[in-house]
Amino acid sequence: MKLLDELYEMYRGKIRGTDEDLDMIALTILENCSREELIEMIEEMETSELEYFIRLYIFETLKVKWTTEEGDFFDHNRPNIH
Repeated sequence: MKLLDELYEMYRGKIRGTDEDLDMIALTILENCSREELIEMIEEMETSELEYFIRLYIFETLKVKWTTEEGDFFDHNRPNIH
């Protein structure tokens, strides 16, 4: 995605790239974009980018649901059920 390439070049060498840094960049973009602009970004995505975008959304949303509804989603003391 062109926007991500531009952001990377803009901040390369200026930030550490921690989760907090990257979250701040993402929130700033979202605060400054209208719904229509966000949809335009999605429409410009390649199929693989869109699939990754949706996969990440599903993963993160389910992780939050399991964490809030069932305790620690990544509780390593739980038995493996595979």
